[in-house]
Parts: sequence; structure tokens; C-alpha cells
Amino acid sequence: MMIKNKLAIIGGSGLYDIDEFKERELLKLETPWGKPSDEILKIKYNDKEIFFLPRHGRGHAISPSKINFRANIDALKQLGITDIVSVSAVGSLKKDLPPGMFVIVDQFIDRTFARSKSFFDDEIVAHVSMAHPTSNGLMNSCEEALKQESIEFQRGGTYVVMEGPQFSTLAESNIYRSWNADVTGMTNMPEAKLAREAEIRYASVSMVTDFDCWHPDHENVDVQQVIKVLLGNAEKAKVMIKNLIYNFESHIDPKDPTNNCLDVAIITAPEKRTQKTIDKLKTVAGRVLNK
Repeated sequence: MMIKNKLAIIGGSGLYDIDEFKERELLKLETPWGKPSDEILKIKYNDKEIFFLPRHGRGHAISPSKINFRANIDALKQLGITDIVSVSAVGSLKKDLPPGMFVIVDQFIDRTFARSKSFFDDEIVAHVSMAHPTSNGLMNSCEEALKQESIEFQRGGTYVVMEGPQFSTLAESNIYRSWNADVTGMTNMPEAKLAREAEIRYASVSMVTDFDCWHPDHENVDVQQVIKVLLGNAEKAKVMIKNLIYNFESHIDPKDPTNNCLDVAIITAPEKRTQKTIDKLKTVAGRVLNK
């Protein structure tokens, strides 16, 4: 069966809507994990279709620790989403990544501790590989989309995901720099892990809003200054998204390990899998559990 590729954008701080698109519909979904962050926007643009979900909700009412990541990913999977591009605000850990710069992230260090990180945490256990947490083809799409608009970016980088909502201490910031990480933020984990478990290809475009507090001129992160940069970054992100609508399918790798990663991930014996849990997982794992 031919799978129709569908792209979703998950918008972070500063990106709560894509109002340039006129043909639009808001979709209200329910999931076994609760409600997603907000209604999902379905957009049609020149015969192309795209979906958009504001991670913090419209108006930014959801703190990073309170985001229902499982509901977000399940809801997108219900809509047949095959590819997610996450757009997130981050702090820079390197001098050569100034505010306004974009980073196409390819690695994560997960420092979160107060979030549900797996769909497979009750009765059915699965272990997916996260060695390469982002999809190379989708990263190529992002690179092409940014180059088209001459937006400054770095291809490749490590994102340290902290719990938040407070910003880093100076000691934490210096530790992250000693790990040779590039940026720090609060939202790409467990989002990337859950997308992998749901067999959805994932890419992350991080938009630098400030130098983290390691920088001698930025010891105290100024929220008002961050918001100013956020708004400029959001405008650039919207242009990038328009380009992604056109190019993402041309970069899809049919051999991407995400596509069938659950084939070798579920370890629980079939006789131990209850129908209740199978039903709960039908959206994200029905392909393998209902064989």
C-alpha cells in the first residue's frame, strides 16, 4: 500500500500560528493520552497540505514540563502525519551561533526528568534506537528551504534539553559547553523520542534567541530581548515552512530507519499483551501490534 506523505510543523516559542495561509481549518482531536496542546491547524497552499500544532498552545499557556507530548504525537499520527519538523527557540552555547542564527539539530542530550517519555510504559515494552534521532532526508529538506531564503544556519548540532521553565545556572551552562553542545532549550525531548516510537520522521530547526548565561555579556537572560529576537526568527521560520511544503517529499528516504523501527523494538511476549493496551497503542503502533 502506497503511503501518502504528510508534513506537520510543531511550533515553539514565538511561532503559534501561520496566518499567511488563507485556506485553513482547525481540527479538534482526542487521544488515549489526553488532549494535545491545542487544535491542529490544517492548511492548504497551492494544492499542498500541511498541518501545524503550537507546542505551548496559542497564547503560550503551557509550560515545557506540562506539555502533553504523547497526546501531541498521537494526534498527529491520527492525521496520517509521516514527517514532523520541530521549530524551537533555543539559547546558544557557542560564540559562532549568535541570536538570529538557525541550527538544524542532529543530536540531543536529554536532561529532562519530569515528563512521560514513552508510549510503551505499561504492559507492552519497546526499545527503539535513538542513535540518530533525526531523519537525514528531512534535514536535507530544511537545509534547502533555508538556503532558498539565504537564512543563516548551521547544519548539525547538539541540543541539550533541560527541564525548565527556569533558564540555566552558570554552572549548568558551562557544563553544557564542556560537552561541546551547541544549543540548549526545553522542548525537543521527549518529543523526538515519541516521534520515533510512532514511526514518524523527525527534524529539528532551532532558532537562536540569545547566548546562554555562560556569555559574559549575557549573564542574565532578558526576556524582553528574547521576545524581540523571537518575533524576527518566527518571520524567517514562516518563509522556511512555505519552502518545506514544496520540497519535503523530494528528500524522503525510503530506507529511513524510522519507517519500520517498531519491527524490532517490541520485546513483550504476545501472550502478555492485553487488548486494553493494544487498543491504547493502536494509533502509534497498530501496524505491528495488529499483525
